[in-house]
Amino acid sequence: MRSSKSLVTFLLLLLLVMPAKISFSQQTEPESTQVDETDQVDKTGEKKKKKVVEINEHFFISLGIDMAAVLLIIVFMYYPNYRKPDNIFTFVIFNLVIFLLTFVLKYVKLSMGAAFGLFAVFSMLRYRTAGISMKDMTYLFIFIALGLISAIQLEFTQLLVISGLIVGGTFLLDSKRIIKRELCKRIQYENIELIKPVHQEELLEDLKKRTGLNIHRIAVGKINFLKDTAAIRIYYYE
Repeated sequence: MRSSKSLVTFLLLLLLVMPAKISFSQQTEPESTQVDETDQVDKTGEKKKKKVVEINEHFFISLGIDMAAVLLIIVFMYYPNYRKPDNIFTFVIFNLVIFLLTFVLKYVKLSMGAAFGLFAVFSMLRYRTAGISMKDMTYLFIFIALGLISAIQLEFTQLLVISGLIVGGTFLLDSKRIIKRELCKRIQYENIELIKPVHQEELLEDLKKRTGLNIHRIAVGKINFLKDTAAIRIYYYE
């Protein structure tokens, strides 16, 4: 009887002691693992070097050349010819963002998923409020190209030559000196008897008298026989 009681007490004491040992071992083991993890982090931290974006004098000079080229095109070519002040904000911001994005991406290695995500973001850009003409899209591409080339941080002479070629080519091709600027208007014409190919010369003379423009070609669009009208595009030189 006494032996059984002593055995029970021994078992109870053993059960009381075991959780303490388990809890003690559970508390001490993470401490040793944490020390190892910190050691590994310290060791890897010494091996790995953080990439720092260097914003130096070359950065500001390249940005200055880029903005100077953009302002030259806008002030002396785009705005005097097209008078669209709303597009100026778009052109300048696109140029600046492309410049900064290209400059930062030189120091950062993108994964494949991040690269596709960035491409998807740019592909979703749409202008749904108003349609962009071919000429405006060309100017937008010019400003994007200027920002991209300037952010590569070439030599100053090379950057000046490339920017000068882009600005000079834009001036020559979009001026009246080499190619005449052809303008287009859409009008509603009521005398549909003259829209026949046989009366094309008479139609052209009638449109010149009514509009006072030196029209050199026309294009007939939709014809509405219920209202006796036709949509005609007239083309003339500025």
